[in-house]
Amino acid sequence: MSIQWNEERRTLLQALQNIGSAGRAEGAPVDRIGPGYYPVAEHLRLLDPDVVLVVGPRGSGKTEIARVLTDAALFDAVKVYAPAVRLPGGDSQWLSVYPAGGKGFEGLGLRTFMQTAGSGTETLRELWFAYLVRALKDHLDDQGRTDVEPLLAPSAADAEAIHRAFLELGTKPVVVLDRLDEQLERQGRYLFATYDELDTLGNGDWKLVEAGVRGLVALWAAYARRWRRIRAKLFLRTDLYERHAKAGGADLAKLAAGRVELAWSDRDLYGQLLKRMANVDKALAGYVEAVKGVTWSDDPSLGRIPKLRTWQDARPVVERMVGVYMGANQKKGLVYRWLLDHVRDGLGRGYPRPFVKLMEEAARLELQNFGTLRSPRLLEPSSLRRALDRVSGDHVAQSLDEWPWLEAIKGKLRGDPLVPYAEKEAIKLLEGLSEAKDATLPPFEGRELLDYLLELGIFRRRPDGRLDAPDLYLAGLGLRRKGGVKKKR
Repeated sequence: MSIQWNEERRTLLQALQNIGSAGRAEGAPVDRIGPGYYPVAEHLRLLDPDVVLVVGPRGSGKTEIARVLTDAALFDAVKVYAPAVRLPGGDSQWLSVYPAGGKGFEGLGLRTFMQTAGSGTETLRELWFAYLVRALKDHLDDQGRTDVEPLLAPSAADAEAIHRAFLELGTKPVVVLDRLDEQLERQGRYLFATYDELDTLGNGDWKLVEAGVRGLVALWAAYARRWRRIRAKLFLRTDLYERHAKAGGADLAKLAAGRVELAWSDRDLYGQLLKRMANVDKALAGYVEAVKGVTWSDDPSLGRIPKLRTWQDARPVVERMVGVYMGANQKKGLVYRWLLDHVRDGLGRGYPRPFVKLMEEAARLELQNFGTLRSPRLLEPSSLRRALDRVSGDHVAQSLDEWPWLEAIKGKLRGDPLVPYAEKEAIKLLEGLSEAKDATLPPFEGRELLDYLLELGIFRRRPDGRLDAPDLYLAGLGLRRKGGVKKKR
């Protein structure tokens, strides 16, 4: 084996283990968002000013695209990849109204407010309106700021005082924003108010999240037609949209007609992976781009971008890295298919975050157990298999931010960790969660909870009717498949 190749391979693996800031946009530095972002044409339909609602499951890139759109340079870069979309013209700006980095209310503030003012949709709509005015403060004229000064004065955390000031001002907040909308129209520009990470509204309290989202939906259902230049983008997790935001009824229907769904095709998942590899390190970029069949373009803000006609175009790159099969022959599976199939949830959806994380973890494991491989191979299939358990563990751990009750479910399943389950067996396991100590409880129990886990893709129903967990959640939930071979560590 070539000593020189071993050194080159070590350098490439060191770069590969850092291709995605652990795959999370929330933790990525601003200067890495652009090189890591892969523009998907269907996603960019949200640039249309009339699109208010953007729906996607956790890990689908809602936070990343929200960060892209609130950066002026990145916005100008990505709009090139949306040629069929009606784009906002002029000097338009994207503002983060929620989360607001200390300038808006958070979960604790909402909880305190609701204990005093109640959880009625109208009341919460007023609260969201009040914080919208505050978020737009720097864009108001002098008269506008004077008219709503009592609303701007209280501390951002004092939701009760802000709401009280809003009510005392009567129609002034509406008049002020109407006037701002007219000014924007004359100037030919837009202000986009973005709302992301709405699941954090409740600090683990499901009812708070539901009430908060319902009030926000009511606000924009009422004013999306009134204002033509003050526009909203609500980034909503799929399960919140499907199950709880629908409590908004007609309000949601008004916003949902032109919604954008953040689904990832296999081609786009591979495109995103190759893009991250080509933009993190020059040597790794050279390794990826040496493969024929993939064409590349350059963008000053987004970096090197691969152009794939189909997802199979990525196959030569993957096989250069790992080989053709996940073992000695095709019975172990084709690598380029295996990679995608094992980061899908129970609904068959693939996600960019765990896909990137799988490659990062495999590179780390390969470095920890560094051996010799013939050029140009980087990874052993065994590293990918072992990395999958780590990816699953991280995915479930990160899911606790949005579904803290998964910890209680994990504790219950620990008593019977072998899947698949018969349906009656699964329902029985998911009962009695109210007895769990020191755990946030899920919003349902028994059969209704099972249905919800299937809806989220955490569980899946097999063709024979039994219940299983996809590999994305399997190890993270402490589960094993019956008859499976114990993995070497």
